Amino acid sequence: MTVDQSTIFIILQWLVSLFVLAMMLGVLCVLIMYVVDKTQTKHTIRHNFPVIGRFRYVFENLGEFFRQYFFAMDREEMPFNRAQRSWVYRAAKNADRNLAFGSTRDLTKQGTIIFANSPFPPQEEEQTKPEPLTIGPHCSQPYAPRSYFHISGMSYGSLSPVALKALSNGAQQAGCWLNTGEGGLSAYHLDGNCDIVFQIGTAKYGVRDKDGNLNELRLQELANDQRIKMFEVKLSQGAKPGKGGILPAIKVNKEIAEIRGIPEGQDSISPNRHRDISNNAELLDFIHRVRSITGKPVGVKFVLGDPNSLDDLISTVLERGQESAPDFITLDSADGGTGSAPQPLMDYVGLKLTESLPILIDKLTAAGLKERIRVIASGKMITPADVAWAIAIGADFVVSARGFMFALGCIQAMQCNKNTCPTGVTTHDPKLQRGLNPIDKATRVANYHKYLEYGVNIIAHSCGVSDPRQLNRQHARVVTNTGDTVSLAQRYPLPQPPQK
Repeated sequence: MTVDQSTIFIILQWLVSLFVLAMMLGVLCVLIMYVVDKTQTKHTIRHNFPVIGRFRYVFENLGEFFRQYFFAMDREEMPFNRAQRSWVYRAAKNADRNLAFGSTRDLTKQGTIIFANSPFPPQEEEQTKPEPLTIGPHCSQPYAPRSYFHISGMSYGSLSPVALKALSNGAQQAGCWLNTGEGGLSAYHLDGNCDIVFQIGTAKYGVRDKDGNLNELRLQELANDQRIKMFEVKLSQGAKPGKGGILPAIKVNKEIAEIRGIPEGQDSISPNRHRDISNNAELLDFIHRVRSITGKPVGVKFVLGDPNSLDDLISTVLERGQESAPDFITLDSADGGTGSAPQPLMDYVGLKLTESLPILIDKLTAAGLKERIRVIASGKMITPADVAWAIAIGADFVVSARGFMFALGCIQAMQCNKNTCPTGVTTHDPKLQRGLNPIDKATRVANYHKYLEYGVNIIAHSCGVSDPRQLNRQHARVVTNTGDTVSLAQRYPLPQPPQK
């Protein structure tokens, strides 16, 4: 008993000594920080309030996380609020997507879309699946995708290899296409043998020669792969209209450099436009060149700025004939965001899809080109209501990038460009990638696609049509500044096509 008491006493003495030592080290650290803060002149707050001023930076960094988890309401956050993200998470996990006790959505806010239900919706046996739409009818190898909802452009480099594996396998299970993004075609895009849309960006990664020009031999090699169904010429994207893509040097490893044809360990910065495309005539020439080499549908992707720019494109097409037209137009919204971008461009440049999509549809319809040029809507389309709205306006297909990122497990940490994504979706840190199981996440990707289309079907049937492609502007209404609603058909009257 005496031995035990003496042992305890010795342990307590050691603990007291360690505590005193820790306190002395703490005081010493505070003194050092005080001297450093008082003598430095770079940070005003730290100079005027030594030591204490450092907490400002701690709270500033922690504030982002506290706001997301503790303070922000369900429908307050940007770019995607908790209600939107939660729906995607539940759909991806095949969890219960039903809610109780009423909607938390403000139905009186100007711009809110409300669908007009029919008093006599179709019976279950009257509901049908949408017929596939053909893209590129004049091509030797046209494409008729089974689905109307697909995965938007995400390149290897921006996304991790395990994330792309999951997307590729999930797309194959879901029966939708996967867009490569502008970073070229990687083995990870092909891992699931899904349909591929190859994007040709302004730097022509994956199909460029050493001088950055189009390499026709490499393009032909890609076209020979039957998994590649279409080619998309990217002019601009929602996150940064008027500026090329940016992949930070920290993400440009040896493999990415080889795929893109660029130096390893250097920033991968694309030109703000194709050097060989400076007007609509040259754009159509380039589209014809790619189409003649590949035999597959070729389209164009851009963010609309000045609506008058469409008039010149359409008039150039009509002068040359409808066969010269792009086989599809992917219209991106100015509030896109899968790419890192300067804040002035991300916040202030380009039109949102809610404004630009009706403009594009109306101009193509008035010119008699709506059936020739398929329209693909892109930009924050992550819920069934978003997709149903786009189809009602006139889009033929809808694509999403961030919706599928949420399905992979993205938590909107806003660290995509720092190589520190905590969920492994946009990082090349092997330690962070280990938490992302591509087999499990592929199932979640397929589930998200399945239940999004299921949700669109529910809206369509409630509106009184048997399949979503029958939705039109008469089926949706928008809240005005008075709090009342008007039909989208009244807000955006569809012009009559020219007489044949």
